[in-house]
Amino acid sequence: MKTKPTDKRALIWLNMAHMTNDAYAGFLNPIMPFLAAKIGFTMVIATLIMSVAQVCASMIQPIFGFFADNILKRVFIFWGLIFGSLFIPLGTNAPNVLLLTICVILGNLGGSFFHPQALGFISRFSKDKFVHNMGIFITAGTLGFSLGPIISATVAQNLGFDKIPYLSIVGIVVALLMFKFVPKISGTNIKIKHKEFKKSFSDILSNKNMLILINVSIMKTLISNSCTILLPFLWKNMGYSPSYIGTALFFFLLAGGAASFLSGTIEQKIGAKKVFYFSLIATLPLSGIFLSTYQTHPKIAFITFISMGFVTMLAQPVMLVMAQRILPEYKSIVSGFINGFSWGIVAVVLTLVGLCAQTFGIAKVIFIVAFIPAIFSYLVRYLPEKIEEIA
Repeated sequence: MKTKPTDKRALIWLNMAHMTNDAYAGFLNPIMPFLAAKIGFTMVIATLIMSVAQVCASMIQPIFGFFADNILKRVFIFWGLIFGSLFIPLGTNAPNVLLLTICVILGNLGGSFFHPQALGFISRFSKDKFVHNMGIFITAGTLGFSLGPIISATVAQNLGFDKIPYLSIVGIVVALLMFKFVPKISGTNIKIKHKEFKKSFSDILSNKNMLILINVSIMKTLISNSCTILLPFLWKNMGYSPSYIGTALFFFLLAGGAASFLSGTIEQKIGAKKVFYFSLIATLPLSGIFLSTYQTHPKIAFITFISMGFVTMLAQPVMLVMAQRILPEYKSIVSGFINGFSWGIVAVVLTLVGLCAQTFGIAKVIFIVAFIPAIFSYLVRYLPEKIEEIA
């Protein structure tokens, strides 16, 4: 069945909203070391702030996904974008750690509202080219997340931290336009079958393939978050400017966006399992190269860092589509598990990773962390070879 013009318009605005939402989510990483110096807290406290925010926001994404699957209105995607665009820019001007943490939690909570329902909407509006549309959606978010660091770092360095809250206007405008052009699914001919909360989560958590996909997502998130949160502190300590750090994160995430866009095509040629294997294992040698070159050959280290962004994001669209194919009746909930719950699990251990990095060195810890996804790649052998094999 061909995608209708109204559905195509909805997909365009969902992609725009995703790019905007994730741009705000990327604001803090490059400037967090400078906020730490400005307010007065350590790298461990910084990772704790990010961890608390991700636990509060990401761990509950499956719950929002449950309500999104049953309500099917635009309330979550609208208010999610509003929360993210307001509170994260405000957090950059917080006078103390407490207010910074509150703003970061509320801003990330917006992402928790937005993502499960938006991912479910992408599935429902995609009558054809499902994997392709999911890849574009993930790419839009990754592009936004890559632009966020360079936008916040540029504004902070050239105009001052006090000007960052003005950037909230963009998110509010996009949210209003999205609300206008993305129709309510409940007004279409799709019949909504309301689900029981306990049964929904039982069906998901008792499915072997879903548990493996959740573990794959956790491992992928562990290495990407360790890179984007810890390495800015490494570069600041080496004397690099906010603009350099923002540019490095931009290209890391831009490479991830390119990987997301190509993910469906690559999966069709080599199969989903090989995509997962490559994404989980290849970061180990790349992190080893980064460890051995970041001091003596910074250009090689920079290119290696960008390559890690490509590798870590390559599996994301394939993973989401496979999860929705395995349990099609729970599109938003499984998206919440893959796209949010895994981030929350990683956030729980991120403070410990930050403490180890402060004690033993950031680059060394990144290299050690990269061993964990490589070990867990063993679980991939139990997944379907290709998405098309899933009934």
